[in-house]
Amino acid sequence: MKSLKTCMTRTRASKDILKTHPCFSEEAHHRFGRIHLPVAPACNIQCRYCIRKYDCANESRPGITSKVLAPHEAVERVRMFMDRNDRISVIGIAGPGDPLANDATFEVLSSINREFPELTLCVSTNGLLLTDRLQELMKCGVRSLTITMNAVTPETAEKIYSWVSYRGKRYTGREAAECLVCNQTRGLRNAIDAGFMVKINSVFIPGVNTAEIPLVAWLAGMKGAELMNIIPLIPQAEFEQLPRPSRELIHKMRGEAGKYVTQMTHCRQCRADAFGVLGEDKDMELEVLNARIGEDYCEMVA
Repeated sequence: MKSLKTCMTRTRASKDILKTHPCFSEEAHHRFGRIHLPVAPACNIQCRYCIRKYDCANESRPGITSKVLAPHEAVERVRMFMDRNDRISVIGIAGPGDPLANDATFEVLSSINREFPELTLCVSTNGLLLTDRLQELMKCGVRSLTITMNAVTPETAEKIYSWVSYRGKRYTGREAAECLVCNQTRGLRNAIDAGFMVKINSVFIPGVNTAEIPLVAWLAGMKGAELMNIIPLIPQAEFEQLPRPSRELIHKMRGEAGKYVTQMTHCRQCRADAFGVLGEDKDMELEVLNARIGEDYCEMVA
């Protein structure tokens, strides 16, 4: 059982984050921006709906980026944007793979936390390695997490994931599903107990996990997650023939899931290199280029 002191500390931290985290707060997303740093290319699971083989600057969906950044490039990028935009409140790492499967994630977060301790650090993960690397996240100063959970039973998870790679071994079929679901559930519980503010992402795949989404919501609410974000499937990869759920279906599913945990309704399905205020994302590479041109010009006229 969590101590009263731990619960009170987490409550205060949650309120602080809610005021400025654009993903956790619908009010904050109009006022504050975030920077997603694409420093994590490796992934330890294969979702049947996931493909990262191409990038389009005009497309907004999870898992794509124009460029994977080296740790020093990521830190320099934060410095540049913080100098130019005081609306940035959150630095997140959301891919293009799984952040916890990439050591660069921890190197970057530690550097940013030392230089910009006022910023909220956030990580999006599939949860497979969450318990294994929870202490490292805490040492880096991470305060909020997003865990993508699409199923709570191995029967459904087996339909969604092709394989899982955990501690040097690759699992497929039911073994992969059991490994992932077990680790996600344990990771969610441990993260909440450790004081992290947690949001659950669930991809709604009609005909595959329709009955499972309310169960994910129930588990999230029971464990103490702050928020749940139901994301419509983008038909691609092995699921390219499946229908994208309509707004009506999404609204209905949110109504069912909302019985157990608060629902997020302002998600923009951000890229792994998103920058700025939600809904007003800028082209990060163009911003960097313009900034460098400006710096060169200042040096010329100085």
